[in-house]
Amino acid sequence: MSETNTADTPVFQALLTPYRSLSGRGFAILMGTLLLIWISVGALFLKIGAWPIFGFFGLDVLAIYVAFRLNYRAARVREEVRLSRTSLDIRKVPPSGRAVEHHFNPFWARFRINRHDEIGITDMAVEMRGESVSIGSFLNPDDRESFAMAFGQALATAKGR
Repeated sequence: MSETNTADTPVFQALLTPYRSLSGRGFAILMGTLLLIWISVGALFLKIGAWPIFGFFGLDVLAIYVAFRLNYRAARVREEVRLSRTSLDIRKVPPSGRAVEHHFNPFWARFRINRHDEIGITDMAVEMRGESVSIGSFLNPDDRESFAMAFGQALATAKGR
């Protein structure tokens, strides 16, 4: 029984999430500043009788708000990778929240990396018997390199190499 527990103990675990530089508080400050500018400049245009500009400028602020909300929704994507000596589990959660799980035997799984000379890693995937699951497509180049190195070493360790 202890041998089974040892085999199921994770050799590697990672939670991959996209990076967003603007926090929720930063977004609120940005939108507050834009609204303040819109009201200030819009009042000036209203005062001189150019009321259509007030409305169109407000549409710009609304478009920026919608774009950021869509960006934050897309940021809810995540991928969970768990590797033990007996299983490799990848759980992909899109912004909708409906998770898709993929299970591989680590001894038969292959970690494929595509590289570009100038960009670095452009694609990473786990493949086994015709099934291919892309990993970390939303990561920046440095994070892809870091993940690829750590995951590649962990997969070799799980295979006993």
